[in-house]
Amino acid sequence: MTFWNLFSKEEFRQAINKCNNSSAPGLDKLMWQHLKSIIKQDDCLNNITNITDACIILEYWPNHFKRLTMVVISKPNKQTYDYPKSFHPIVLLNTLGKLIEKIITERLQFHVTVNDFIH
Repeated sequence: MTFWNLFSKEEFRQAINKCNNSSAPGLDKLMWQHLKSIIKQDDCLNNITNITDACIILEYWPNHFKRLTMVVISKPNKQTYDYPKSFHPIVLLNTLGKLIEKIITERLQFHVTVNDFIH
């Protein structure tokens, strides 16, 4: 394991604080406010960081995090709804999976910036 350090509790706390409580629940029916309450408990947060670390070490992303539901919503004030552009698809993913993806994304962005991988 040369590139990744184990994920810290602080990374999870910072990432979840940026999430909007009023957003739609994920496929797992968890809203961000629920996950924020769960993460306040150290035992739960330890389990989540262990899951994240295991995903990286094993190079495996569980199917549970890959499942999604798409909801199609009509855009307001359209003259006709005969065209696909009249609708807006919203994808609902597993909330815990989204949080882990946010943390991985922030870590990647940090390493790309620090190491000048993109000019």
